[in-house]
Amino acid sequence: MLGQLHDVDLQLLRLFVSVVEAGGFSAAQGELGLSQSSISQQMARLETRLGYRLCSRGKGGFSVTPKGEQLLIAIRSLFQSIETFRHQSNGVAGRLIGEVRLGLSEAVDQSVLQRVAEAIRRFRERDESVRIELISAMPGEMERLLLQQRLDLAIGYFSLAQSAFDYRELFRETQHLYCAAGHPLFTDEAPDDAALQACDRVDHPYRFLRTDEPFQGKVCSARSEQVEGALAFILSGKHVGYLPSHYARQWQDRGLLRPVREGELSFEVAFHLARHRAQVPGDAQMAFEEDLLSSFGRSGWH
Repeated sequence: MLGQLHDVDLQLLRLFVSVVEAGGFSAAQGELGLSQSSISQQMARLETRLGYRLCSRGKGGFSVTPKGEQLLIAIRSLFQSIETFRHQSNGVAGRLIGEVRLGLSEAVDQSVLQRVAEAIRRFRERDESVRIELISAMPGEMERLLLQQRLDLAIGYFSLAQSAFDYRELFRETQHLYCAAGHPLFTDEAPDDAALQACDRVDHPYRFLRTDEPFQGKVCSARSEQVEGALAFILSGKHVGYLPSHYARQWQDRGLLRPVREGELSFEVAFHLARHRAQVPGDAQMAFEEDLLSSFGRSGWH
């Protein structure tokens, strides 16, 4: 009986199948490139390994025994499984597998979402079987998740102070100072500095953004980390605050928001693709990084 299967056993099993399909030892000589005596010796060796006869050869001609018929079915099933395994293993060699976890800042412009969607489209056209997870979070939360290696990549406006991260700038976003209908500054005239300093502003708890804001009013009784929260304070008509221009546009078009000293008090925020430099990226992550950078018209890292 066969214990473990070795390469020589597979060769003998293939020889048996060839003999059966040819219709006998003599007929199989040309296909196998072996003499009849060599084929007979190898068949005897296989039968010895198995412990039973596979075929009869004599005056009545060549025939397969009942046990040989059963073995033939098993051999063909085995070879089919081997071929399936070969195809699958070759497919895995070039296929991207695993998971990619991407953090994305809230309230980004539609053009940014389109570029992320373009990166996903490019990636899905690869030979891949990858689960992609998108997580919308605030910059501080994304930095925490990156440090914990619970995110592979993140797109946001970061402090750039984390020595553990690699950063690649993707795009810039313009922020204006806004007021709303009902606020004293909601007029056609540009307010002077004294009128501005009297305004109650919305505080953003990002020290790396706050220092870039041209308007540094001293009166501040409102605080919001989220863009939606800042908008609510501003729409009350009691506060001024910074908003992304693309986010405020629909409210401005409806006559509910107005930029204050636009240009002079505006500033730009750089959005970066960040990754933990100690985290060894897999093939799927590297491919997705490449597609993201390409979709934003970038290549490589600093």
